[in-house]
Amino acid sequence: MIKSNRNKKSPFSNLHHIAIVVRNMDEAIKFYTSIGVGPFRDYPPLKEYIKLDVPDEVGFHNVKIKVVQIGPIQIQLIQPGEGKSHYKDFLEKKGEGVYHLGFVVDDVDDSEAELKKLGLKVLSSGRREDGSGFSYLDTAGKAGVVLLVRQSPGAKKKKDK
Repeated sequence: MIKSNRNKKSPFSNLHHIAIVVRNMDEAIKFYTSIGVGPFRDYPPLKEYIKLDVPDEVGFHNVKIKVVQIGPIQIQLIQPGEGKSHYKDFLEKKGEGVYHLGFVVDDVDDSEAELKKLGLKVLSSGRREDGSGFSYLDTAGKAGVVLLVRQSPGAKKKKDK
């Protein structure tokens, strides 16, 4: 359990997105737009990651992601492609649905280290040249979904005082 500290917030304090794995991106977008959710846009290219710890880089780079902003929360639709990925495993074992909740943090490396100290295992991670990036945590067994921490590209790391 994450202990609160008055001077430091939990890495799970700022929800950024909900990621939903789908079999067919076009059909999913067609449905969502038919009920008034949209417009969807392409997620930025994943090739900007210079350091990856993923099951298969081919699978990582072949995923299709479309996003829509709804208020302060982004919804990501994810369709796995060729190669291995956690998304493909999820789709094959459980079918379509919410795979992860993504939280914005000031410093992804510090947050990952803090979460490891709490006993959470990192499933996969990626970093950009500026040090920003993501870490997926093995939380589905206890939280019902995978939790992810992410530092946005270009975001300067903030240190607690």
